[in-house]
Amino acid sequence: MNRRLRTALAVTAVIGSGLLMTACGGGDESSASDSPAASSSQSSTTAAGDGDSSGSGTSKSSGGGAAGSASSDKSGTGGGDASGSGASGDKKGYGQSCGTNDISWSVTSESQAGGYFLIKAQAKSGITCVLPAELPVVAFGSDGTEAAPAEQSAGQPITLRAGVTAYAGVNPKTTKEDGGKELDSLIVSVSNDDPNPESLKVDSYIVDKPIVTSWHTSPADAVPFSG
Repeated sequence: MNRRLRTALAVTAVIGSGLLMTACGGGDESSASDSPAASSSQSSTTAAGDGDSSGSGTSKSSGGGAAGSASSDKSGTGGGDASGSGASGDKKGYGQSCGTNDISWSVTSESQAGGYFLIKAQAKSGITCVLPAELPVVAFGSDGTEAAPAEQSAGQPITLRAGVTAYAGVNPKTTKEDGGKELDSLIVSVSNDDPNPESLKVDSYIVDKPIVTSWHTSPADAVPFSG
């Protein structure tokens, strides 16, 4: 073989080797980028990232729900406490028996049934109390003569509050004969053992075997007929 032919073959071999190396390098790059395993790994990584983000969102939502629940519980408890406190906060003295000094007293002179005094009792401002089902105590003069019952039975308890008035009628003289004590005031109290009787000033009158009615809520029922 001559020298020219050998040189041509050598050059051809070198060029072929270069082309082969270039082809191998391109195949490796294509394989690395198109590899199913690499694709799958990238997808898993992306999915995992999305899952974490979603999970984080869910966790935050759950935390918000817990806070809402706690807020709801607190609100409910507060309402219950306020309600309970309202139910147990009765005014001091509500429902107590009336004392003479719990009452604003007044008296008028009436002409019916031969003439009598109409006593009016009203609770003082801010007071609610109960007049017992007993006769009011009405006394006359320095000797403390008391009025007897004008009715055979006592009335019903009366709760005095704003807008409610109780009435009792007093006939100071039930006898037809002349005589008796001349006085100008009535001494009234709710009960015999009340330490604060009230003196009501009236015109001069004669006292002889006086009588008094029970408490009534209507003045027409408090007329003290002597029978």
